[in-house]
Amino acid sequence: MPSSRDRLHLYVLASGSKGNCSIVAGPGGLVMIDDGLSRREVLSRMEACGLRPHDVRALVLTHEHGDHTGGIAVWHRAFPVELFASEGSTELRRALRELPFNHFAPGETLELAGMRVDTFSTSHDIANPVGFRFSCDGDAIGYATDTGIMTAAMRSGLRGARIIALEANHDVPMLACGPYPRYLQDRIRSDRGHLSNEQAASAAAEVVGERTEHLIAMHISQENNRPSLAVRAIAGTLGAELDDELGSTATLERSGGLPSLHIRAAGQNRPVAIL
Repeated sequence: MPSSRDRLHLYVLASGSKGNCSIVAGPGGLVMIDDGLSRREVLSRMEACGLRPHDVRALVLTHEHGDHTGGIAVWHRAFPVELFASEGSTELRRALRELPFNHFAPGETLELAGMRVDTFSTSHDIANPVGFRFSCDGDAIGYATDTGIMTAAMRSGLRGARIIALEANHDVPMLACGPYPRYLQDRIRSDRGHLSNEQAASAAAEVVGERTEHLIAMHISQENNRPSLAVRAIAGTLGAELDDELGSTATLERSGGLPSLHIRAAGQNRPVAIL
């Protein structure tokens, strides 16, 4: 396993329905995943993480919904990096159609910032949504949000990565009793909607491997979930112990010299660095 200095790093600048943006740091620079934030907010959160905007080499898109794409046009005018999106995923928004995206078919592999980037299909109510596996020199980050089910491609793309970023969008009872109308609840619960805490926990049990050190619960609904509920559900399935009474983080200690597994949630309002 590479030393901590040589490992890939994941920075979740924001994750949730009000805006999403993450950055993977590789040996050749930074790759941005989505951008649903204002340029000012991205720059502020990058600075807080010690990242420089001119080190961003490329932006890859999971799908075209506005909370993942709203800031791309403005960012690209200031920092014109290469843009990558799956075929058909930029057709419905004029602001995206006018940008110079390089298109790929889900399942294709990209080479970005010194990393291999494997793309894989997720299941969401939009054309060709994708997740990513970033790898370099034996290290890997798996990233999948906005999906209603755990697809076979997701399972393969996430399995055994050292860092796994996985959607845990809603708590089923909170969604059922919450403010959303029935049609929206049905969309969220559908196979092309979002993973619940229980679905995320079940998925985590399938993809966490002996070398997985971090599992990050992503895209947590502010109306229909709580970070502690997501962490507790995943920790309970994996046999991890909560780190405190708040239940906002959990740890699974392993024997035989294997690394500990740390579970935490990313949020909407402040960045999280996973090194």
